[in-house]
Amino acid sequence: MDRSSATYNWGSSKKRYEWRSEYSAQGVAPRDVELEKELFGEENHVHSGLNFDKYKEIPVKVTGENPPPGFERFEDANLHPCMKENIALARYTIPTPVQKYSISIVTANRDLMACAQTGSGKTAAFLIPTCSALFAQAQQLISRASPNDYRHFKARPLVLILAPTRELCCQIFDESRRVSAFDNIFRAFTDHLLLDINNPHLSENGTGLTIYFSAVYGGAGIAGQIRELERGCDILVATPGRLHDLIDRGKIDLSSVRYLILDEADRMLDMGFEPVIRDVVERKGMSQNRVTLMYSATFPKEIRALARDFLKPNYLFLKVGRVGGTTTDITQKVYWVEEQDKRAKVKELLISQPPCRTLIFVDTKRAADSLDQYLFESKLPSTSIHGDRNQMEREDALLAFKKGTCPILVATAVVARGIDIKDVMHVINFDMPPTIDEYIHRIGRTARVGNAGLASSFFNNSSTGIARDVTRLLVECKQEVPEFLKRYVTSNMRFEDDEDDL
Repeated sequence: MDRSSATYNWGSSKKRYEWRSEYSAQGVAPRDVELEKELFGEENHVHSGLNFDKYKEIPVKVTGENPPPGFERFEDANLHPCMKENIALARYTIPTPVQKYSISIVTANRDLMACAQTGSGKTAAFLIPTCSALFAQAQQLISRASPNDYRHFKARPLVLILAPTRELCCQIFDESRRVSAFDNIFRAFTDHLLLDINNPHLSENGTGLTIYFSAVYGGAGIAGQIRELERGCDILVATPGRLHDLIDRGKIDLSSVRYLILDEADRMLDMGFEPVIRDVVERKGMSQNRVTLMYSATFPKEIRALARDFLKPNYLFLKVGRVGGTTTDITQKVYWVEEQDKRAKVKELLISQPPCRTLIFVDTKRAADSLDQYLFESKLPSTSIHGDRNQMEREDALLAFKKGTCPILVATAVVARGIDIKDVMHVINFDMPPTIDEYIHRIGRTARVGNAGLASSFFNNSSTGIARDVTRLLVECKQEVPEFLKRYVTSNMRFEDDEDDL
């Protein structure tokens, strides 16, 4: 491994709150203002927006036997007191629909398949209850190496979260840093549950222990990830390929997994990961005494059928809104733009809008580089991200976008799923996606958690395969239907609600 890779500050190596033995006398750690700003600052963390109250109007349906009731306030949820403190710190005030039902279902130890709109708080919906359960049981469950046996030690995660992309893996890791942050360290000391990052062993009075969380994904330095695992790992976020590799290297043991979570589950099972996931779940020693949770904004019928292979027969299906629907907080504009006119049109849109973070989706890696170069030559601050860029370049591009150094990001589908960046006000489909599900995930990078956003899409003769579904979505969300799509408007514009097999 070259020196730059070995010393790079990977997303999986970001700072966490740490407890040190010298803090014991005062029972509280000193504040880390810089880290607090990184985790909870206005500029780094997406907070609920002005349209948050619209969530009350979204229909919710839970299918299955004896589902537990939801709750209206986080104070009423069956969560560890330390987790409730962290929720307040993260400024989660009122639970979104997926949170109020998902958290209740997970705390009742039921398997779950959940489908909810993009930007509706699904990550917190699974991190909050699973981390809370560990706070209450950590002393009995955690596994650590003896001081002289780190090299032969296998990490035994209690929570395993699988994500389809490296970028989403890093984002979930960031969110886990928030929900397991310093507030539970401070207050847990008096509750005899100390999250002690530096001392992995129980202290003499039995109060000091660690909850470690790690992220492992391809492209980043594997040696550093192995060192993290050798310290112990209780909450593991992983991409399937790197996870499989580390299991085969003897660095991870899945026999203690209490919660298996598939984020963007339909994508996981439909983009070639299904054989790897099946191998990990069925043939790598994973505990059968686990809760399995699946989340996505879209769940095609055939993928739901496949997903059942991993769930208990009495699983629950949570549907928030229509399966595969999107939020009305996104203003959708569809323009007829010929291929040769797209560059001029995207420049026109960028100049006509107030300066804001803008995410531009293209179909190919070559197109991403080409459009990025064109925007750069047009004196517009852009960067690009796609699968051919190495992991350092990908993480640098996202960081520049988040910080506003390069507020225009040209991307392939690598960031279409789950990526949650504050103040993405405009999404542009330079190339229309092939399916309505992909369209929904792309435009869902804006208008997060009740905030408003704009999605502009370039349509031409090469996009007719998605025309009918896009028209239906525009009608469903009460958006303007352009003249060239009006021929697809019929008396029945409802999407087929194919739940008959649930």
